[in-house]
Amino acid sequence: MKVEALIFNLIAVFCFVCAIVYGVWAREPIGTTALALSGGLTILIGGFFWFVSRRIDPRPEDRKDAEIADGAGELGFFSPASYWPFTLALTAALMGLGIAFWYLWLIAIAAVAILIAVGGLLFEYYVGQNAQQS
Repeated sequence: MKVEALIFNLIAVFCFVCAIVYGVWAREPIGTTALALSGGLTILIGGFFWFVSRRIDPRPEDRKDAEIADGAGELGFFSPASYWPFTLALTAALMGLGIAFWYLWLIAIAAVAILIAVGGLLFEYYVGQNAQQS
């Protein structure tokens, strides 16, 4: 996580420097504000990664003496066949369409559909045929 924190913090410094140079050179407030906000958002992510990197053990990516074999093994659980991510993307697109044309009825339907899709994605392995038998 230290590598990721360094990358995001360097990007934040770059955005802030660009905001200062752009603000002095162009004297245009919108671009300066956008660059400053981009730097702020990037430093939030970099700060989060830095905070997390202090609380976890160093990963192979963070150690200079690590071998390639140190990173081998299981990386986590990834659902082999789930339709919920597609459903969530479809309902998010429906919400975007409703917001773009400001159809309140479509926004309401999409909000309910998003809640159902998020619930299905979160609880996929707790109910139904994929539930763990105890």
